Parts: sequence; structure tokens; C-alpha cells
Amino acid sequence: MEQVQRLLHLNNRLGEGPVWNVNERALYWVDIDGHRFYRYYPATGAQEHFDVGQPIGVLRFRKSGGLVMALRDGLAFWDAQTPSLRFIANPEPGKPQARFNDGAVDRLGRFWAGTLAPGATSRLYRLDPDLSLHTMETGITVSNGIGWSPDNRTMYFTDSRIHMIYAYDFDLASGTITHRRAFVHTPDDPSTPDGLVVDSEGFIWCARWGGWKVVRYDPTGKVEREIRLPVEYPTSCAFGGETLDELYITSAWTRLSEAQRKEQPAAGDIFRLKTNIKGLPEPLFAG
Repeated sequence: MEQVQRLLHLNNRLGEGPVWNVNERALYWVDIDGHRFYRYYPATGAQEHFDVGQPIGVLRFRKSGGLVMALRDGLAFWDAQTPSLRFIANPEPGKPQARFNDGAVDRLGRFWAGTLAPGATSRLYRLDPDLSLHTMETGITVSNGIGWSPDNRTMYFTDSRIHMIYAYDFDLASGTITHRRAFVHTPDDPSTPDGLVVDSEGFIWCARWGGWKVVRYDPTGKVEREIRLPVEYPTSCAFGGETLDELYITSAWTRLSEAQRKEQPAAGDIFRLKTNIKGLPEPLFAG
């Protein structure tokens, strides 16, 4: 059985969105409810965080430097030289209960990000390098993990509240998605699919919110393995480390009572699993 290491004791209320920066050899992630993102250097143990002033769902790296983010109030750039948000677009200004929740960059440098809103009113957007914004999917409950197969022919996208991971045919050149179908649908499982990452073998690792586990699915959607965790609410995972063979897992305690938090002292912490499987380098946003 794989040994999961409790790497960092942080007590993040809603830790999410881990992503590895290959050039910096650093792990980034966000605490959505804490309005901040973190950077951690495993080689030295150095760690820092930055407050952005509002709920932040996801961040990714820009080719030109700095970060692209999806937050409560829309999409924005952030740069360490002038650490403040520069907003690009807010596609849902008339929905005060909505916010961006998760996202990823495809291998031609487009930033995909989805929202979380009441009912089935959430959407998935694609931000292109020229900063044009495109609505790619509607009628979503809770937008979550996004990833692409190593051959760029399939995109995976999670709609958490209906316990669904969709698969789409993906055209890399145009950035279009077609032929939506169920990849993993678990309506009878009390846990829900959350953030995900695709490894170099084309298998999908998905954090199961409320399930005490991360599940690895093969490209047909069959469970290949389950990684048990000491926390009920893992949120997402990402490959990192010098050779991209370490799985980093974020977690949350936002749904726990005070009594449950005492029973789960590691809730909100960061975990690491050393594997014999490698991930893929994280693409950079080209805008």
C-alpha cells in the first residue's frame, strides 16, 4: 500500500488547485476561503503566502512571467513585481453568488476555468492568449477538475454536484470540444469527484471530496487504484518533484464540525505520495 506523507501542516480552510512550477521547483496552491495562494520549495522547506483580497479558485503560470488567476470577480493577472490583481474579464457580473472554482492550461497555452454558482447555472470558459474569452460549456452545477490526455485528443472536465467526470473529443489546434460523454459517473457514491490530474500514462487521478481518498482511473474510466487518506475532504492533486513522480494533494476542513476537526487534525494540510508513475509538465498560459 502506498505511503502518504503529511507534508505541511497548514490548516487551510479550503486548500485547492496544487500546481508544480518546473522552473522554480516549487509547489503552488490556493486556500479559496483564505483569499491567498502559497508557494513551497521542497528542497529547502521554504514557504510563503500571498493575500489577494478575495476568494481565489485557481492559478496557473504565464509564459511571460507572473500568474493568471480565476477568482470570485473574474480572471486576472498577478505579478510579483507589483503584487496586485489586474483583471482581464468578469463574464458573470450579475451573479453575486458565483465565483470561479477550478481551471487548467491546455498545451497550446489557453486557460480554461469554470465557475461555481447556484443550481445548474455554472459555466466553463476558455481564455485565449489574445485575451478573448469563449463560453465552452453551460448548465454545469460545480465546475471542477480539468485535464487532457497525453495525445491531446481527449479533455476531461468534472461537474461535481452530479458526481460526473465528462470526457470530450478535443481538437488541440482550434481548442474546441465535442462529443461529451460520461467518463466516470458515481451517483451512488456519497463522495464526489473534485480536482484531477492526468499522468504520463494517460490515467486520471481524482480527489474524491468526502471520500477520504484519491482514485486513479484508467483511460476507460475503470478504477485502477485507490489512495486512502487521513482526511475526509481531499480537494485536488498534482504531480511535482524533480522528476514529476510525486503526487501532491490538497485538502479542506470547511465542511467539518468542531468535533470532527478534532478527529481529523490533518484536515486542511498538504500531503505527498511518492510514486513510480510520472506526471506531465504544466503548460504555461501564452497570453
